[in-house]
Amino acid sequence: MLKKTICKTIHQYNKAPVLEADMKKLQAVALDYAKVKNYVYQRYGGITGLSKIYPGYTVQNEMTRSGLREELGLPSVYFYLAVFDALGEIKSQWTRTKSEISNLAGKNESFTEEEKHYLRFILKINNSFEAVLNEKAIVLQKDIQEQYDRLVKEVDRRRLHHYLRRQVRKYHRKPHTDETSGFSISERAYRYADHGIYISTKEKRKRIFIILTDSNQYTSQLYIKLYPEQDRLEIKVPVNVAVKKHGDYVNQVGLSVGMLTMLTTDQGHKYGEELGAYQEEYTDWIRKQAGNHKHSGDKNSGRKKYKNKKKQYEEQLHSYINHELNRFLQTEKPKIIYIPKLPRPQSGGVNKKINHVAALWQRGYIRRRLYQKCMEQSVDVEEVFAKDISRECSRCSTSGTKQNGMFLCGVCGYKVEEKINAAQNAKKRAAKSTAGK
Repeated sequence: MLKKTICKTIHQYNKAPVLEADMKKLQAVALDYAKVKNYVYQRYGGITGLSKIYPGYTVQNEMTRSGLREELGLPSVYFYLAVFDALGEIKSQWTRTKSEISNLAGKNESFTEEEKHYLRFILKINNSFEAVLNEKAIVLQKDIQEQYDRLVKEVDRRRLHHYLRRQVRKYHRKPHTDETSGFSISERAYRYADHGIYISTKEKRKRIFIILTDSNQYTSQLYIKLYPEQDRLEIKVPVNVAVKKHGDYVNQVGLSVGMLTMLTTDQGHKYGEELGAYQEEYTDWIRKQAGNHKHSGDKNSGRKKYKNKKKQYEEQLHSYINHELNRFLQTEKPKIIYIPKLPRPQSGGVNKKINHVAALWQRGYIRRRLYQKCMEQSVDVEEVFAKDISRECSRCSTSGTKQNGMFLCGVCGYKVEEKINAAQNAKKRAAKSTAGK
């Protein structure tokens, strides 16, 4: 029986500074890589490209005949990677557009259930969606065509098609990239040897050599991230790692995520209690730098120093977050975690200090790392409805009051930290949801 695996990103770094001439060669590849992607975005990112982007070989053939590769002098290993990278983003953009239109149509009270069903059908079937946008006849496979014929009898097709085209014009945007500091690279364009890596450039049969900090070798598609101002690069390698299973991971844990204390369990155990102190130090520094920048005559002065210090603060935060997440899993030994859907940081308001803290809160990083580590350790994560989760009593389900981080129920008298109450409610709501199913 094959072991279950998940994809994990490994990072490799150059050991010695990258020579200026070599960095310029890599930057030339990155610049042309972006040009190819933007060409594909512009040519196939609209409604006329819908019929060609699935599965994408039509685009590949047309790009071959376009002459762009010869014009740029870009090796084919980079050219076609850029083409399919761009196609992937175009498909993702269309997915986002369809999702937005589907949500809007579902909330539109002027539509009947039959009309909403028809719109969802059109959005789901690529051929029908492309035909509507380009005002063509809808021709589908026999079994799907029969279903479509039944649906169309119950709706005003012309009105709904106008609605779809109008919403696409409003919400769909062709992708564009200004990112010229990196590019993907396939196995044909690199070779590991001599404690480093040889990378192809635009010069035929000539590769530049980058000595690395480790001797690991991989055979997958890589991503090269360039940092020319620091004379360095970073190699991102996707690898499949086996998922670990623990026989003693049997507990069900409710979690509450906060800004000051990172995690609080339903039993009152806390992890990441120093997160607030790290966060405050980082926030104060950012706010101070913003003030210095505002009153500085030379706006470009100290930029390199600023970036290095900012990176140092973020790495310190991330290291602490990962350490506490590891400690949480090893201590609590959860089989399943119940967690409220994390709130979005609030913007605006008059308290700039609070706004800075909210904007710099590492909520996205905490969530990604928690989910990644749980997948690696075979721990399930279930998000629960978060509305009023810290205001509702976890014992009697009535609304209570919060003051100075404490929750007090006026009905049953339950008094506890609001974070613990929220974590307990997460388990309770998950149990109700399971029972309802």
